[in-house]
Amino acid sequence: MERCLVIAATLLTSLGVLASDPVSGAEASAFQEELAPFLGEYCHGCHGSEKQKAEIDFENMPIDTVIYKDRPFWELARDLISEGEMPPSKSQQPSPEERADVVHWINQELLRFDCSSGAKPGRVTIRRMNSAEYGNTIRDLTGLDFNPAEDFPLDEVGYGFDNIGDVLSLSPILMEKYLNAAELVVTNATLAEIPAWPPVFRYQAEQFSSPSEDEVRSEGSVMGFFREGFAWKTLNVAEAGEFRFLIRAYGQQAGPEHAKLEVKLGDQEKHTIRVDATDDEPKLYAINVRLDAGPLRLSLAYLNNYNVQDHPVAELNGDRNLFVDFVEMHGPLNLEPPPLPVTHTRIIPGRPDAGSELVYAKTILGTFMKRAWRRPVAQNEVDRVVSLVEIALEKSMSFEASIQVALQAVLTSPHFLFRWELDPPHQDGKTDRQLNDYELASRLSYFLWSSMPDTELFSLADDGQLRNSEVLERQVERMVQDPKSDAFITNFAGQWLQFRDLDTVTPDPSRFPGFGQGLREAMQRESELFFGEIMRGNRGLIDFLEADFTYANEILASHYGIEGIQGRAFQRVQLPVDSQRGGVLTQGSVLTLTSNPTRTSPVLRGKWILEQILGTPPPPPPPDVPLLPENDDSVLSGSLRERLEKHRLKPECANCHDKMDPIGFAFENFNAVGAWRDLDEGFAIDPSGTLPDGTKFNGPKELIKELMNQNTFVYSLIEKMLTYALGRGLEYYDKCAVDEIYVHLREDHLRFQTLLKAIVLSKPFQLRQLEGNDL
Repeated sequence: MERCLVIAATLLTSLGVLASDPVSGAEASAFQEELAPFLGEYCHGCHGSEKQKAEIDFENMPIDTVIYKDRPFWELARDLISEGEMPPSKSQQPSPEERADVVHWINQELLRFDCSSGAKPGRVTIRRMNSAEYGNTIRDLTGLDFNPAEDFPLDEVGYGFDNIGDVLSLSPILMEKYLNAAELVVTNATLAEIPAWPPVFRYQAEQFSSPSEDEVRSEGSVMGFFREGFAWKTLNVAEAGEFRFLIRAYGQQAGPEHAKLEVKLGDQEKHTIRVDATDDEPKLYAINVRLDAGPLRLSLAYLNNYNVQDHPVAELNGDRNLFVDFVEMHGPLNLEPPPLPVTHTRIIPGRPDAGSELVYAKTILGTFMKRAWRRPVAQNEVDRVVSLVEIALEKSMSFEASIQVALQAVLTSPHFLFRWELDPPHQDGKTDRQLNDYELASRLSYFLWSSMPDTELFSLADDGQLRNSEVLERQVERMVQDPKSDAFITNFAGQWLQFRDLDTVTPDPSRFPGFGQGLREAMQRESELFFGEIMRGNRGLIDFLEADFTYANEILASHYGIEGIQGRAFQRVQLPVDSQRGGVLTQGSVLTLTSNPTRTSPVLRGKWILEQILGTPPPPPPPDVPLLPENDDSVLSGSLRERLEKHRLKPECANCHDKMDPIGFAFENFNAVGAWRDLDEGFAIDPSGTLPDGTKFNGPKELIKELMNQNTFVYSLIEKMLTYALGRGLEYYDKCAVDEIYVHLREDHLRFQTLLKAIVLSKPFQLRQLEGNDL
């Protein structure tokens, strides 16, 4: 009975309570006549008024319980009854006829929901972008090639994915990260000041050297020439061209002439300047020259020192000295200014004329806000953001710096951080509505790219064409060929097949010395390329289970025993007919993920296939179940299969392991890091097994053949991908969409892109339940 208790507890945790909606008198009577007697006879002993194990009370279950609203519970109950696992073997057993009748009745009730009664799109919780979506959106919005979300807190996972609205909360620390990221993004994407052109390099007095301070020395910011002497500095001319040197100088004048300054540039250029300025009114003296690129020695020399104190003409007495404040090099003058960063001009294409800053700011920000918020923006929304520019300009900030302030506000707005689908007013009498073109563009782009819509999607939305089914199908075809669909491989496939978690696996290096970072990365890359080929090549979904090709580089090919592959680059490998590999179940990533650090785990492998491939997860183990002994005596006592079979003899373990273990044993010829082997610790490997329905198999290929003959895998993949596309868990009414998608798939040989198109055209994807209309 423990099996039933654990299942019931698990379902109660996930479903809350058994749903109860009013039904017709006939349906209530059928419940009383068909199911209630069976529950009373075989279940009330543990789940009735006196005893409610796992908090399940079948005896007091309402007679108007709606079976189809608790589909996972009743499907599992049906399967347990059908397979003879419920009631447990030690309890009173129903006759085969009773089992068949109850199973038939539950099936009929599960089918009772009327899909023709109208669209049931379900409620998608307003949700923030997860970290991957945030990083990709910033990339596509600004053109920056760094990820500002690297240090964000980890996103919560629901229903197997990290894009589920119900679990994507916004904590204070994440809000702080958003504020910091917005500043980092804006300051990296745009310039707060436009660099002057031509470039100006200023050299102060203290940067020059002289052979004698008696002749030339710095006094504060001024270089004084008190004797005939010189000072120099080595400059670096980055590009050849025309240059202008400006020298700010003045003289302490004395004698019959003004101070003379010689400016020497390298070995060739020599210019003499008559410095007629005085200390109360220094002047700028200009020299135009052409220079070659490279190092250049700039030398300043005082040519005509004068110091006479006994001249008979009093006006000719005095001490003449020369002073230089600074030297500026402007240029090259004949070159066009270098282009501003693309990320800058993408947002701020140019500079406004004086007095038109706010008008230009409205244009810039209106365009940016539409893309950032992924919808048209109202004029009052733009005006509020432009008011920040006005305040910044009043504080004497540059135009570009003022725009930066507004951009940060846009990137920290809920309209950017969350994926909004705002319901229009005056929807009286309606329970749902069609998404508008911009909302549909966002759903589509975040589904396939984990990012914002591109220019083509925005253009189609502007023209009102995106709800056309043919247009949508063409967009799906285009988008999966775009490199941005790599995000779908990483975020959907990486979580569905879990190879995104390969970095967390640490096989024992003493047992598997050949497993290193290179092999780990190669395993993940194989799975990514394989999924990408099925997606972009529009292959059949069954290739996920059995394919005659894979991808490998030298390190992975050597690990698999495949000859003829050299180098680090990956190649498409055609597998021989007798190969034991083919499909995701025999890839190193999956086999390593589903192993223990020191050995294989048929339990983990079987459980993984039930959960990720068949969509029929087993319940968690009962509490206090002992682990399989791993000491030397236990290991030497027999093969892993023999030890697990002893473990399965325990009643509390048998029911779950009877389903998981045979599936996992089929893959025992693959060791804990996915390499083929014939022996396990010296014991022969037995990869045979029997499925719950009595089907026998021997090895992975025969098991995979049996899985291919069932619809379970296809339905499971539909449900997982629809969950990912919608960002919510599926409800009972979603079965209508799932069944419709399955029909489309069957009509087109289960092709991958047909699955994508059918999801995009489905009612849950195209419609939105209005607020306040609970189904």
